[in-house]
Amino acid sequence: MARNTRPPRQRRPAGARSARTSVGDRLTAWRQHHRDSLWDALGRMARAPTAALMTVLVIAIALALPAGLAVLMDNARAITKGWDGQAHLSVFLKLDTAEERQRALAREWDGFDTVARTEVITRGQALEEFKSLSGFGDVLEALPDNPLPPLIVVYPKDVAPGQVEALQRRLDNLPEVDNAQLDVAWVRRLHAIIELGDRMISVLTLGLALAVVLVVVNTVRLAIESRREEIVVIKIVGGTDGFVRRPFLYSGFCVGFAGGVLALILISVALWWLGGPIDELLRLYESEHSLTGMNPSTVLVLPLFSGTLGLLGAWLAVSRHLGDIEPQF
Repeated sequence: MARNTRPPRQRRPAGARSARTSVGDRLTAWRQHHRDSLWDALGRMARAPTAALMTVLVIAIALALPAGLAVLMDNARAITKGWDGQAHLSVFLKLDTAEERQRALAREWDGFDTVARTEVITRGQALEEFKSLSGFGDVLEALPDNPLPPLIVVYPKDVAPGQVEALQRRLDNLPEVDNAQLDVAWVRRLHAIIELGDRMISVLTLGLALAVVLVVVNTVRLAIESRREEIVVIKIVGGTDGFVRRPFLYSGFCVGFAGGVLALILISVALWWLGGPIDELLRLYESEHSLTGMNPSTVLVLPLFSGTLGLLGAWLAVSRHLGDIEPQF
């Protein structure tokens, strides 16, 4: 009888084993889940268009208001810079200053780095202008001599009140100058109004940005509550918080980004609607400017800024409510 000479089978070690996954496979899975999360967020917005549109519209209106006001402030700042009637110095020379010396001083002051241009008004020109504007031509004709001094109108490059006042002091100290007058009160008021407008836009932007974050927080919170059972199942089978969190983050970003794009559309429509009346008003004031739209940086930054606010709101909502959903055994 032949004996069985086969070696005994070795028993496999008992217990669970973890499969080794390469870094490339993990990167592929991570990228795949990001893509699936993006498509899932877009798909859920498409399956509930009314709710998504309402949320996007609220975000768009909240962002369009400060962004539109900022565009109008930029236009106002550009228009006021181009006014010829902006702050200027009326420099009265002494009566005995010759016309040749008056023109030489004007050419000399043109070379100052703070002076944009000068305008010479001789004594004869000043007298003729005064006659035509005052209506006292007969009285002036009876005077033995022209009482009006030679005048040089100086237009500064920088209309900031401090810069204009410094130029006034510089010219007032010259020996040929009798008096340098400057009406800077309206310039101060203009700069104060523009600065106040800029600060109001900043405060409005911060307040409405917070409102956008809260809107997204509430939207994502409702989405988490509606998918509570799905989240529980994912956690039971080993899904991490990051795996569960990712689709909601993409939802917040997509809603915010769509709100920023819609805000650009609303601003463009508003500027188109206001363009005609504003251009007509500028034409009546003999201004060469016209209403300009948003600059390219605003077009690029606003949707990204809005998307970041949506991402922040989604992160806050998920961090607050996701930990409350745990499997119960």
